[in-house]
Amino acid sequence: MYLNLKIEIFKRGLRQNNLARAVGLNEAILSKIINGYREPSGCQRQILAEYLQVEENWLFEKFEVTANTRSSNPRQRQEENAGDS
Repeated sequence: MYLNLKIEIFKRGLRQNNLARAVGLNEAILSKIINGYREPSGCQRQILAEYLQVEENWLFEKFEVTANTRSSNPRQRQEENAGDS
């Protein structure tokens, strides 16, 4: 998942469909890119970074969801980690 991209879109009050239209991308493709189901091409990365006026490498830092990041309960995370030992 490209969490920085998702956050930038949210911070600016943009809707994915409006952003897709503004940069000339298919809405479904943009959604897949944002959620990590599709790797953006170099051109797509550049277009989105320029439109949002942010650093391309930062915008496309990959964020992986793991069991530890899903659990919001600190005790549950501690128990899960103890089982790894």
